[in-house]
Formats: sequence, structure tokens, C-alpha cells
Amino acid sequence: MALKVQKFGGTSVADIDRIKSVADRVTKSYDQGDRVVVVLSAMAGVTDKLISLAESASSSPDSRELDVLLATGEQTTAALLAMILKDRGYTATSLLGFQAGIITDHSAGKARILDIEANRITALLEKKHIVVVAGFQGRDEDGNITTLGRGGSDTSAVAIASAIKADVCEIFTDVDGVYTTDPRICSKARKINKISYEEMLEMAILGAKVLQIRSVEFAKKYNVPVHVRSSFNEEEGTMVVNESADMESVVVSGVTCDKNEARITLKKVPDQPGISATIFGALADANIMVDMIIQNTRSGGETDVTFTVTKSDFKKACEISEIVAKEIGATDVLTAENIAKVSVIGLGMKSNSGVAATMFKALASENINIRLISTSEIRISCVVEAKYAELAVRVLHTAFGLDMEEM
Repeated sequence: MALKVQKFGGTSVADIDRIKSVADRVTKSYDQGDRVVVVLSAMAGVTDKLISLAESASSSPDSRELDVLLATGEQTTAALLAMILKDRGYTATSLLGFQAGIITDHSAGKARILDIEANRITALLEKKHIVVVAGFQGRDEDGNITTLGRGGSDTSAVAIASAIKADVCEIFTDVDGVYTTDPRICSKARKINKISYEEMLEMAILGAKVLQIRSVEFAKKYNVPVHVRSSFNEEEGTMVVNESADMESVVVSGVTCDKNEARITLKKVPDQPGISATIFGALADANIMVDMIIQNTRSGGETDVTFTVTKSDFKKACEISEIVAKEIGATDVLTAENIAKVSVIGLGMKSNSGVAATMFKALASENINIRLISTSEIRISCVVEAKYAELAVRVLHTAFGLDMEEM
């Protein structure tokens, strides 16, 4: 008997038949004696359709009202699942985010959870209800409906699991776990049975789409065991848990690829105190997130400053960089969109030397030129030309011994 939070993504609730399959999964746990809270996403494609509808109604949809509209996607699936469960004779109650006590800040469209007042959920569980919660949403302190951004249902589920002290948060999706790399890129990718919060967070940040970044941050902060598994089979998936001694025996756990980056270089920037603050302060004021930053010092008191941003921020970042370049006396702004970031991640890097050398040698063996390099304690990232990205992933996957053995 366990207290479980089970989250199902958009493909898992894409139509009534799939919602009925979710009901099968939920009732199986309930019949085994588990107490269950279910967190649902909107049906696949519904959020995009609602955004399109809003844009047809207004050239610039009001952010508050857009949140109200988008929240209806998850409201629909929660109500439908509760109806199906009740028809089968189970006691079930659907709750919207605000009814479930999810309190957020005021950031429409990308709200962050501040607190969860889980009393209502807990009371329903004590009465042996199956509690069905609409994910992706909450309310701010003024009572306005807010949404958490893409992938926000993952965050809802982990946050609720932490608030009710669940034994596990099961994330059901269209893949059967976390893989050493994207199986669509590398046919030899294999499922990881157990991965640390730190490794999973790096993989999510670096392009792995299995879990939303904030959900991993929540899980790590509150020590919530997360089980990533498939909605379409009964196999065990991947457990995301605290670091353990045996995890460090694996030098590299995974390889990721992110093609959603672009590069900007300011040439011959004056090498003076405060210059970097001017450049990156202007970008921060425009809410542009900067990823990799490299500074190459020249002779004569000048330096080149290179950084990467997401493609969605690229145009705005270029405009700001041109303005700042004139202000600080940089000679030119160079840009490139045809790049990709490939990364290797692993706890074992903390205690093993030679990881960077192996990575660089493997890329060189295929004549893949490295444009930028950045590192952390458990990660090395290289920017390469986009056309070599998938080849780089496969080469690195082999170089670090991650290939699945032939059956």
C-alpha cells in the first residue's frame, strides 16, 4: 500500500479511449490498496488549438485571459476521467489547480509555484477518493487563474507529491523511461534504470524532453522519488532519485543534443571593468536567457565576447547586441543560427579524469570542429555545426561505452 501521484501527459489522454486506459491504470493501483492522486495534461494538441483560437480573437491576447482559456484544456481531461471512474463505481473527485490549493506567483503563462495548500486533497484521500487534479495551473494570491508554461503538469505532479509526502510520483508518458540518448538519433540508445536528480536536471536543461526542468528541481529540493514510465505498457521505467555511491561508477550516463541555440559574437570589445555587465544586463532586462559565454582576450586591451541564446530569443538578442556594441565601442556583431550543442553528462566525472579528452578525440575522429566549450562538475558541452549534431551524438555514445549490446 502506497501513496502515489500519477501524472499522464497529452498523448496518454489524447482521446476517450486513451483516457479509459488511464482509468484502467489508476484503478489497478487503487484496487491494490494504494491511495492515488492523478494529475492530467490537456489532450494532445488542445493547448495549441486554444492558443490559435485566442490569436484569432485578438491580435495580442491579454495574458490573464489567455491563462483562463488555456486552463480549460486540463479541466476537460480531469472532468472526463472523473466521470469514467464514477461510471465504474469508484469514488472520484476532480479538482482544478486552484481547488487543489496550488498557489503561484503573478507571472501569467509561466507562473512558478509558491506553495500548495493540500488540505483538500488530503481530506479526500482520507475518504478514499481518487483525486483527479488538472495539471499546468494554479492561482495567484489575488485569485487569478495562472498557468505554469509548457510541461507544467510535470511540475504540478511533483509539487503535489512533495506537499502530500507521496511515496512516489509516477510520470506516465509516451516513452518507457529515460534513455542514454534520443533513440530517434541513435538506435543503440538504452534505457537507464536509475538516474540522479543532478544528472536528470542537466539532461533536461540540455535538451532531453522527458521531464520538465522545474519538475526535476522540485523533486531534488523536496526529495521526491520520480518514476518515469510508459502509459502503454507495464514495464518498469527509470527512477530519478538521490545520488548513490554506485552511480559514480558510471562516468557518463547520457548524451544530449540541443538544436535550439544560436550564437552571437561581439568583436573587439574594450577589455574594461563593467563591459560584461553592460552587455548581459541589457539582455537580462529583456528577459533573454543566455546559455554559454566565452571571452577571448586579444592583445591591445580588446576581447571578443561570444554567447548563445535560444532561437526564439535570437532576433531580439541580435537587436540588443547591435545597440550595446555601439555603446561600448565593439567593432562588429557576428551571428550564427546553424549550430547545435552536444553534451555528455555523468556523476562519474567528479572522480574520473580524461572525460574531456575522450570527448574531443571522438569528435575529431569524425572531423567535427568544436566552436564553443562549457563545463560543469558533471557535464561537458560543445557547440558544433548543426549538420554534424546527430553524428556527434552517435560518436560520443559509442566513445563512452553507452551503446546497447546487439540482441
